[in-house]
Amino acid sequence: MTDIDEAEINKAKFLDAFGRFAEGDTSVLSEILREDFLSHTPGAPAGRDAWIEFIKASPIATAEIEIEHVVADAQFVVAHYALTAGEVRESVVDIWRFEAGLIVEHWSVTEILTAPTLP
Repeated sequence: MTDIDEAEINKAKFLDAFGRFAEGDTSVLSEILREDFLSHTPGAPAGRDAWIEFIKASPIATAEIEIEHVVADAQFVVAHYALTAGEVRESVVDIWRFEAGLIVEHWSVTEILTAPTLP
């Protein structure tokens, strides 16, 4: 398999999982994240199961998600998307590292585009 093939496979797996997640299927996280998954996002808990529970309880689990860009190589998939949760709209860039078809690491950068208005 070439690096290009692996990049396309990882990108397709990511897009399928991300689409399912955006439709409310949080069980996909257990399928796509390796057991020893690690998120480097500040405030995120260590470990796959704890991270999944953290994500399920966060506003992202019910947010509107609009993918802007997805790029991939043989090891990484990078996604840029807009996330709207209530009155808050954010621009997000996630970096996902794949090994053997599963996500093993994650980094995230967010920028608030619109914040809720104060009374």
